[in-house]
Amino acid sequence: MVTSTPPSTVATGRDSSSVAVPLPGNHLGWSTALRVFGPAYLVAVGYMDPGNWATDLAAGSRFGYSLLWVVGLSSLMAMVLQSLCCRLGIATGLDLAQACRRLLPERWRIPLWLLAEVAIVACDLAELVGSAIGLQLLFGLPLPWGVAFTAADTLLLLALQRFGVRRLEALIIALVALVGACFAGELVLLQPNWPQVAAGFVPHPSALRDGRQVVLAAGILGATVMPHNLYLHSSLVRTRRWPKHPQARPWALRLASLDSVVALSLAFLVNAAILVLAAGAFHHSGAPPVDDLRQAHNLLSPLLGTELAGALFAIALLAAGQSSTVTATLAGQVVMEGFLNLRLPDWQRRLLTRSLALVPAMATVLWLGDDATTQLLVLSQVVLSLQLPFAVIPLVHFCGQRGLMGALQSPRWLQGISWLCAAAIVVMNGSLLWSLVQGAGTTHAAPPPDCAALKGERDTLASQAMQAEIALVTSTRAQICPRVEHQAELANSHLNAGRLNLEAFIRCRQQAEAKLQRSRPVLYTNQRGFSFYTAEGSRRAREADALQTDLDRGCSPPGR
Repeated sequence: MVTSTPPSTVATGRDSSSVAVPLPGNHLGWSTALRVFGPAYLVAVGYMDPGNWATDLAAGSRFGYSLLWVVGLSSLMAMVLQSLCCRLGIATGLDLAQACRRLLPERWRIPLWLLAEVAIVACDLAELVGSAIGLQLLFGLPLPWGVAFTAADTLLLLALQRFGVRRLEALIIALVALVGACFAGELVLLQPNWPQVAAGFVPHPSALRDGRQVVLAAGILGATVMPHNLYLHSSLVRTRRWPKHPQARPWALRLASLDSVVALSLAFLVNAAILVLAAGAFHHSGAPPVDDLRQAHNLLSPLLGTELAGALFAIALLAAGQSSTVTATLAGQVVMEGFLNLRLPDWQRRLLTRSLALVPAMATVLWLGDDATTQLLVLSQVVLSLQLPFAVIPLVHFCGQRGLMGALQSPRWLQGISWLCAAAIVVMNGSLLWSLVQGAGTTHAAPPPDCAALKGERDTLASQAMQAEIALVTSTRAQICPRVEHQAELANSHLNAGRLNLEAFIRCRQQAEAKLQRSRPVLYTNQRGFSFYTAEGSRRAREADALQTDLDRGCSPPGR
């Protein structure tokens, strides 16, 4: 056999944990391809877990389409690195964790294992919180109960392993298809500006100078190129049993790489759709930045004009959380056995990982409230990004070794691209750490503001915001009671002020405001409690409030 079923595969028993693959003839047949395809989808589902949602929503709602290039670049890097995982597993019969234990110095084994476990717990934390939020959005389940329920539900999914790896793969593919279908529906409802979307894929490295964008870009990178998936994929490719033949390994590598490209392309489309949805629905509509999954769910339906938008969002979130949590468990088993040569039953491994993730998740919900969960999601993705070099660099190193890889050694062009990916990851993490150190070390006071100038700018912005809202209310009044509105126009022009019935005008205004509250979402509520319904009004009001905050910090101008 070219590959043997390893003890760290996803099920027990030769018949259920591996798939026999016939060697194709002169032309590749669908029967062979379909038997090989599958492992990459178990990996790809980790690339669209709830942690990705939090970073993509924050990036899209704050910076529009400008960070789409980071999603695209991260997805290309993921394809390269996952193809290396296929190459390593097929050429050596070892997964990445086993290769690290056997081929690296002994003193590196425990630190690398601990870092891999931290990454898996961080990933599981995102999936735990995301699934709990999905349950809350769909069924109104309180978040602490959702966290507790989700901590145990994966045991039911893992029971599917008894039915074989193919059925588990089929379930994951079905959940991935559900997530993709939900976001396809969201984009149909949104109708984004596609030329602007295309422009977002043009790289803007200058974003690395902006600390806020660096943190989000690192989060996108950590959420897209996930370290535990590198360990898992190098093991899953060995679940395919090929016959003894000189062409078996090249065919196995070719088809496994194709499987990875197709699956990760679907994951890329989902990640890009999340960011496009956030940019089109929130950033370009003038809505405030959305950092919370529940806030996004609540705003989508009124902004897109149908309750279906919010329902699709919640269903996709729950499906993504449930599917990706299975792969985290499988990766945890591969990592523990590979580094320590220790295998736990799957249910024990699940409980161990979930317990480590449950403590910070439940503590955050109970002590800091539901609103802190999104910050926890973004932080988990930054942790994944920081751990990534410790998995990528050994992988690239192993695949370039002729004595280890034999004929499947990475060609020089692939080695060059792989090391560029590793260098990009290190640079991104260096930028992240630098921005965090600078943020922590900035203790000097800012120069006092010019209070008179700030106050004048604040008043101008507040007036512009109110004018935008008045224009909307006026047009709504004209639709509801055009005769009264016409009389008001005459009164305002002093041509016929006596004809204005003040009571009718007040009643008409109240009807217009009630209609606005029913038909349009509140995009922003300013510091004085006034609600804004227009993109222009909410944008001006936010800017006015920001200036007021600066004034409050530097001086106390009269006449707030």
